[in-house]
Amino acid sequence: MRLVAVDGHAGSGKSTFAGLLAERLGGAPVLHLDDIARHDELFGWTARLHDEVIGPLSRGETAHYAPYDWRARRPGPPRPLPAAPVVLVEGVGAGRAALRPYLALLLWMDVPREESWAGGRARDGEEQREFWDGWEPAERAHFADDPSRPFAHLLVRQRQQGYEVVPGPAGTGEAPRSLTHGDWS
Repeated sequence: MRLVAVDGHAGSGKSTFAGLLAERLGGAPVLHLDDIARHDELFGWTARLHDEVIGPLSRGETAHYAPYDWRARRPGPPRPLPAAPVVLVEGVGAGRAALRPYLALLLWMDVPREESWAGGRARDGEEQREFWDGWEPAERAHFADDPSRPFAHLLVRQRQQGYEVVPGPAGTGEAPRSLTHGDWS
């Protein structure tokens, strides 16, 4: 089993890109870290992720986790995450130091923080304004203490059509490759 992480700022398009990549990989399972994080544990979920997901998957077993309901502020019913040759983990902090030893590949959505946050706020609307007011300083502190981008193998840049994937700071130095939405189908 190989874990592939898609990290980046909130609102940078991680979920969309991970969904397209999962399709391209023949329906690879995707774990959204929004399902693991909680209001009281925006970034304090590493041990739970390891116990509930990484441990079982590394043994070839189906993992089970209780997705967090952000509106009800409580975990929902358990959900299975099947073991597969590739499992995608997407979300802010997916490339954190404690997870990097388990990752086969780390992709970083290369969108500036303010642009990402503006997109996230627009997506979530006024209902989540208070959450975003607390999120931004929490994310800023997380990446100041535990940055992911310097360890990314690949940087993903959204274009008018598709994505451009280029070597990241930890990449191999291979030539950039442009991908269009047609490449994902």
